[in-house]
Amino acid sequence: MEPLRVGDPSRMGRYRLLRRLGAGGMGVVFLARAPGGAVAAVKTVRSSYADERGFRTRFHREVEAARHVRSPWVVPLLDADAEADTPWLATGYVPGPSLAEAVYALGPLPLASVRVLAVRLGEALQAVHDAGLVHRDVKPGNVLLAPDGPRLIDFGIARAPEATALTATGVVVGSPGFLSPEQARARNGETGAPSDVFSLGCLLAFAATGIRPFGDGAPAGMLWRTLYEDPDPAALPQELAPLLRACLSKDPHDRPSLAQVRAALGPRDTFPEIPASDWLPARVTRLINTRSAAVLAIGTIEPTRVPPPPKASGAIVSPDAPTMTAVASPGSRPWGRRGVLWLGATAGLLAAGGGAWWWQTGATAPQPPTPGTRRARPEVVVAFHGDLTGTGRMSGRAQLNAARLAVARVNGRGDHPVRLALRAYDDGGEEDRAADLATRLAKDARVLAVLGPTSDVCFHAADTAYTEAVLPAVSVSVGADTLGSTSGTSVFHCHAALSVTHAQLAAPLVRYLVRHVDSRRVLLVDDRAQGGFAETVCAQTEQALRWNGRDTDTVRVPAATFDPGALAARATASQADAVVFAGGPDRAAGLASALTAVRFGGTRMATERALDPRFLVSAGDAANGWVLATSFTDPTARASARAFSAAYRARFGADPGWYAAEAWDGVMFLAEACHKNGVPLTERGAIARRMPEITYSGITRTIRYEMGYGYSRDAMFHFRVDDGRFRYLGQYQGSAVS
Repeated sequence: MEPLRVGDPSRMGRYRLLRRLGAGGMGVVFLARAPGGAVAAVKTVRSSYADERGFRTRFHREVEAARHVRSPWVVPLLDADAEADTPWLATGYVPGPSLAEAVYALGPLPLASVRVLAVRLGEALQAVHDAGLVHRDVKPGNVLLAPDGPRLIDFGIARAPEATALTATGVVVGSPGFLSPEQARARNGETGAPSDVFSLGCLLAFAATGIRPFGDGAPAGMLWRTLYEDPDPAALPQELAPLLRACLSKDPHDRPSLAQVRAALGPRDTFPEIPASDWLPARVTRLINTRSAAVLAIGTIEPTRVPPPPKASGAIVSPDAPTMTAVASPGSRPWGRRGVLWLGATAGLLAAGGGAWWWQTGATAPQPPTPGTRRARPEVVVAFHGDLTGTGRMSGRAQLNAARLAVARVNGRGDHPVRLALRAYDDGGEEDRAADLATRLAKDARVLAVLGPTSDVCFHAADTAYTEAVLPAVSVSVGADTLGSTSGTSVFHCHAALSVTHAQLAAPLVRYLVRHVDSRRVLLVDDRAQGGFAETVCAQTEQALRWNGRDTDTVRVPAATFDPGALAARATASQADAVVFAGGPDRAAGLASALTAVRFGGTRMATERALDPRFLVSAGDAANGWVLATSFTDPTARASARAFSAAYRARFGADPGWYAAEAWDGVMFLAEACHKNGVPLTERGAIARRMPEITYSGITRTIRYEMGYGYSRDAMFHFRVDDGRFRYLGQYQGSAVS
């Protein structure tokens, strides 16, 4: 949430505007207070739309649609004026996150919660249909979670089925991934109540599994799958699969009615009046309760002000560089101490005054400085969680050193809205220590974010504690599948993993083999001493190579024994023109020597697991020519990271180690997540919500969130051994190596 800006109205009708909640292409949504003290969301319309021919008719239709719907599970319309110079409407304010936000941040809902969700939303949609309307945009972003049940919002595109005059045929109306086949065909005259049933099925599948039944990505692809493909079986929980498959039938006539959906969920007596504390899991209820309390803490109305422009930079400067000093303008007044409500702009929010909202409580806003002094900034405590004494200590220490440099850089910028305080914690690379540490940090209210963990095993040990505490974490060296949880009870969606998964490392291997050397037959060595890593890399590489018309031969090597001579003989006997080894440095050195001994002249590749000085020392000249795919870059060889490398060398007396540059970017990315439009965010949920909104141009690559890929789509690189050293080749970018 932002303060009112110059030019914003102070009132709309009888509502006094308090803050900006969000803005979009259509208009602005404000938090407002009615004369009696009730809080509401007021949506206004931009003048460019208000003056457009036919717009007031459409806006009036939206108002009438909301007025005719009567259900406790629909956000009520309080007031509206379609004929005002600036058209507006006011709705009830729901202090709860959207279903989309809850699932992305805290994981899928348990089956009992999904059943309640289905019943309540079915009742809400029945009220919509009884009013002669079709909602046409039933999606997770348009469902708010409240203590007593869900609320359906957004009647911006709801209309009577026969009211086609204002919606042209050939225009797709709805949200890809949740709209029906008839909507995807843009046949608006065919869109009736069964269309909402289809969308409800998509929504319930997502709520139960966190997976969209028709995938994600480009809208065109989602529309195609909606029209012609079956839903993803992984999106259909076993207990609800028959019902959801019926709801997702391509033919509207084959879908159940809402009454049939209700009957399929079980006898009515299995759904008594559910206590407010029971219908949602505790982690969601805690979030709602905390935010409800924050709404009550909103204080007096602030004067309208112009927020400072946001600034973000990945440049390296000395921590001692001079900074700008902010000076209060005459007549400005201090900000008071109170909880502040933050709300992001989403389509559902713009239509009904709810949606993506996060806030901070108990934070002290910056006080205006006296002339000649630097303005006080709130402090954000970041915990470094990594292996500093175990087998991964070299990488862990390199990441910590880089993090210290990045924190000094942020704090040396007088214009940055927050100061960072870095605290280092060592888990020794041990699972039990990592779990205990995560539990302690999650309970420490002073810790607002985490950099780490630094290893796969420690990530799996920490994910549940961090997720349930909604504690945002940024990791740069975790290759495990961070979109899932080993416990099966949570999904770590408040975790920004900047490193690719083990499976994704197959991409640069295949790219090099297919495009650079045109290998036709590849021997894949699955070294079980590396556990699931080698198995995953080899399986994904084999599948991709075969899809590209290449032959493969996979050898699984036991963890207890290793015969490099036999592997070299297998390569020559099978007439392989390339070998890919998914093992560590010592065994890679043995295989390199064995291949040289049999005069193997094909391509030799490995992964980051072999990128170690031991490989160079043990293999000697046999290491030359090997190409390695990694999830980290060499900052000393990248122009964008040379200043960082120089600063690291000057501070610590050595070149930055692996993942050091990535850790720098991780801290700088996290620093940008700690403010929005220059306004500090000092609450865990607010920072977690902010992370996927950011595009940060760092020294290693551009970091942004992409649905289905996370934050790490292009975080892959190539190295080659030349003259006994690892030489950086460049970054893998899907279609090229640069």
